[in-house]
Amino acid sequence: MQQPNHIVAIVQARMGSTRLPGKVLSEIAGEAMLGHVVSRVGQSCMVNRTIVATSTADEDDLIAEYCQRMGFAVFRGSESDVLDRYYQAARTCAADTVVRITGDCPLIDAEVIDRVITAYLSGDCDYATNTLLCTYPDGLDVEVFSFNALEIAWREARRASDREHVTPFLRTSQRFRLRNVYSELGPSLRHLRWTVDEPSDLEFVRAVFTRLQPKKVFGWREVLHLLEVWVGGIHPGIHNPDDK
Repeated sequence: MQQPNHIVAIVQARMGSTRLPGKVLSEIAGEAMLGHVVSRVGQSCMVNRTIVATSTADEDDLIAEYCQRMGFAVFRGSESDVLDRYYQAARTCAADTVVRITGDCPLIDAEVIDRVITAYLSGDCDYATNTLLCTYPDGLDVEVFSFNALEIAWREARRASDREHVTPFLRTSQRFRLRNVYSELGPSLRHLRWTVDEPSDLEFVRAVFTRLQPKKVFGWREVLHLLEVWVGGIHPGIHNPDDK
């Protein structure tokens, strides 16, 4: 009998950020950004377990303490070798399939997560994502890959960039079968910026949560609808591709 597939979502989070230090614990609608991410990942119908992967750096004690206070599973590993951190977290959880989410995407959508997982499980691939060719707003990024592929990358990746960013080796080494998941709305959404790197991004996301309150569970299409009716002015969530 085939063993069940243990699907583990690993949320990458750290306090260090050049442009917006401590952003993952920034308050959004009365809750830390990281809390929103973990909660929204938890709405997935396919993820069996979610764990936050942070570093052993002193500044990330705050993340570990927050996770423990909130009852979130947390793993602490290398600050610079994030590939090792991911591998060790996945191994600790006995993951068969790993879902990579970053902690600065508070509008991440469980529907999109499940679409990418479904593509991975149904496709002849080792790695599935919606970022090889972006047709979703930036901030709905999902990567799904086998633990076996992650282990190969962990053993063989040598370049610093491959160790610091987890998945470049999977995407570029030509060792793995890749699959991209496309939005049904096409590439017209790729200019939308819903991730949080700058103060203006945080302002935008806070405004989205405020305008959708008291609703706590909402999807990316509702955010799109909000932008459609949010007339007048320039919205931080809309990035002009001609801007430099």
